[in-house]
Amino acid sequence: MNYKISLLDQSPVLNQESNEATLARTVKLAQGAEKLGYHRFLVSEHHNSSEVAGSSPEVLVSYLLAKTEKIRIGSGGVMLQHYSPYKVAENFNVLASLAGDRVDLGIGKAPGGLPLSTKALQYKKFSTENDFYERLSLLNQFINNTVPENHEFAELKAAPIPKVKPEIILLGASRGSAEDAAKLGISFAYAQFFNSNDEELEAAVKAYREHFPTGRFILGVNVIASIDEEKAKDFAAGQTLYKVHLASGKRLTLVTEEQAEKLGRESGESFTIEKHEPNVISGTPVQIKEKLDELHTKYGVDEFIYHTPVLNEEVRNESFQLISPTNLEKLGIPLKI
Repeated sequence: MNYKISLLDQSPVLNQESNEATLARTVKLAQGAEKLGYHRFLVSEHHNSSEVAGSSPEVLVSYLLAKTEKIRIGSGGVMLQHYSPYKVAENFNVLASLAGDRVDLGIGKAPGGLPLSTKALQYKKFSTENDFYERLSLLNQFINNTVPENHEFAELKAAPIPKVKPEIILLGASRGSAEDAAKLGISFAYAQFFNSNDEELEAAVKAYREHFPTGRFILGVNVIASIDEEKAKDFAAGQTLYKVHLASGKRLTLVTEEQAEKLGRESGESFTIEKHEPNVISGTPVQIKEKLDELHTKYGVDEFIYHTPVLNEEVRNESFQLISPTNLEKLGIPLKI
């Protein structure tokens, strides 16, 4: 099949382990992903959390690049509403100058935390989500060295300028985000593991292809594999997400009900919380490959990113190994890397 497979690791804290142990496990997982033939390895940005340890993807990316040799490494993603597009471009141009063609700059629109951490990240700085497209556009121009001549930053360069630019990927889960990515001519990753609504996925695919038919459409999916089909389904059962609907119209997705309640209170708005079960692709490697093929054919997916929401290291590692590109080929299930 003509698609690639990648991994997302959010550096979850397992069994109340130390943050040092959690991040060391992320390093080990990236090294394992390289051996197993994965295309890229992405790390996320979450703030003020005791559940995940990855708060600074650009720092973690630099360390992972130094600890691997071939696999692409990137952010999944940098939450641009908090940061200067110019500084983000400089950070990733430095990484690309050091690591060549292995650097991915994934950009997210979400805050990556609750309102209090957002307030701290934007301390004494005015920023609104309404200027996100403008910030993303400027970042894209800095990376590609195409700031218009009439722009106030026309003379600025996000030095050092690398020989190979980082690949920019917009992360999102809506038609609007897909359109933003397409209009800028950049890759788009739809987070189905956060938004399981098939109609919204179809709308995002259609919008992206209308504006950028040759672009890279990536699908982030919840996946749990096991040799035993029933075991995989048992691990997949009971997964829940909580969508917070604010009076202003914003929607945010949280993993626990406690986080959802806290976000609602800190927002200062009236809110409602909706509990739902996300789609999880579970089963044997053959069954999962059949589902990936189906999604690839239906939506024209160029790449899948696995997210495995299981707080059990042994189960996660087994799943990643069973449905890795290398193992699928051993089972006689070829795909393009």
